[in-house]
Amino acid sequence: MPTWGEILAELHASAQARGGPPDFDTIRRAYLQRLHLYTGRPTILYATDWLAGSNPASSITLEDMQAMMEVCRGLQGPNLDLIIHSPGGSAEATASIVKYLRKKFDHIRVLVPLAAMSAGTMWALAGDAIVMGKHSQLGPIGPQFFRPTEQRFAPARAIIEQFERAKRESAENPAVLGAWYPILQQYGTSLIEECENAEKLAKNLVAEWLARYMFREDKEGGAEKAAEIAAFFGDYSIHRSHGLGIDRESARAQGLVIENLEDDQQLQDAVLSVFHATMHTFAGPAAKIVENHLGRAFVKLQQQIAIPAMQIPGATGLPPGAGQLPVAP
Repeated sequence: MPTWGEILAELHASAQARGGPPDFDTIRRAYLQRLHLYTGRPTILYATDWLAGSNPASSITLEDMQAMMEVCRGLQGPNLDLIIHSPGGSAEATASIVKYLRKKFDHIRVLVPLAAMSAGTMWALAGDAIVMGKHSQLGPIGPQFFRPTEQRFAPARAIIEQFERAKRESAENPAVLGAWYPILQQYGTSLIEECENAEKLAKNLVAEWLARYMFREDKEGGAEKAAEIAAFFGDYSIHRSHGLGIDRESARAQGLVIENLEDDQQLQDAVLSVFHATMHTFAGPAAKIVENHLGRAFVKLQQQIAIPAMQIPGATGLPPGAGQLPVAP
């Protein structure tokens, strides 16, 4: 398996040969094709650039349905290998994508080369089996809500618990209501209800998918097992952090069908080579890559806004490119 550094050297060599930028696409697609040739299964890569920090373009959205329609064209079922590297996004969009893929493929094996979190975990749990390495992780599926006053996302359950704490403390000592009032004032009229409904939606979807796909052969206890697993992944009292990684041992202990990536050395080499090449591609303007082994792709780019350079008195000029700030759409 080429290491991260060896693929980087391969990219540098391609840049020298071309006399221009590295040939990210050709090299990444070659490794994706090699993976398909080894497994014999149609393969789709879904990866986003999110490890370096928050990037709105990396979320799972309904726009990804267009991407799936594009990359599913020409793929022959009934099997599919799906590589997921995602921080999550919309549960509703994930549900639409799962429904679409399940109309086209009977058996979906999900490969997690590093991390599929939040709604990305939900998507993975809609597979018949999940392949994870020692380093791979899933995450809690509890929904999050954006808090405009704080410019950050907060777990739905944390918002509910805070509201319950405010009610309890105010009932015990009305004098503290004044301290709670500025916080409670930020809550919308339906925020608590929306938080509770979002939690139920995530658990219900995962329980339904597990029972229908991963545990389809377990006619007696599959539904109960699926509900228990969904409850575990959605239990904020257990995880306490939306970003907490759940490794394969913990996932397998819940009853999930988890395969070890290392058990098949050639598969591990092929999957990680695709992943390394994809991560290098994100050094460019791409924020999301959805691609199949045939080379058909849907790529989301980060937009760039040119900001006029400020003239500094006494300065002779600014270096080329100064004042250009890349921002996510």
